[in-house]
Amino acid sequence: MLYTNVVIASLRGKLISKRPESLTVDVGGVGYSVQVPLTLLSSLPEENRDVFLYIYTHVREGAIQLYGFQAEDEKRIFTTLIGISGIGPKVALNILSTIPPDNFHNAINSEDVDVLCRVPGLGKKTAHRLILELKGKLPSIKEKKDTIYDDTLSALVNLGYKKNIAHDALEKAYNNGYRDIESLLRESLKYLTKE
Repeated sequence: MLYTNVVIASLRGKLISKRPESLTVDVGGVGYSVQVPLTLLSSLPEENRDVFLYIYTHVREGAIQLYGFQAEDEKRIFTTLIGISGIGPKVALNILSTIPPDNFHNAINSEDVDVLCRVPGLGKKTAHRLILELKGKLPSIKEKKDTIYDDTLSALVNLGYKKNIAHDALEKAYNNGYRDIESLLRESLKYLTKE
């Protein structure tokens, strides 16, 4: 059977389990197994808490695999990487598990083969090919949060919260995928009132 129209772009649900190789996220009673970069594990909430992930749905003969990312930038780098001949999802995930997105950008643009060779299973030949194919072509990484983030932070400060405490709560809400002022404010206040 060929699955050509199956695309899951994101998941919001309860984090059931997290292991180095994958997560299980419960969405409406259905448990989705999602492979994630190792760097994501430390920023995930505790089990049985809500989580939001950007998802890349990888379809191949007889199998659908989900790859999850906390930021759209990581997902874009992942999809760019697997578009390169010889780079599959496993190698792309290893790259994102070993090198943070901004460092990966810098390594490609400065042609730093040594940084790229830190990735398990990535030799000099492949590193040179990545540089050749990706230099100047990687999707840009956002330098700064958008104005909605800044406006929400300002609203929290106006409500009487100290800026650093408000920022921490807002960062958690933002990393869980909330992007409009109303939901960012609501979720941030949930974190702030728990403390």
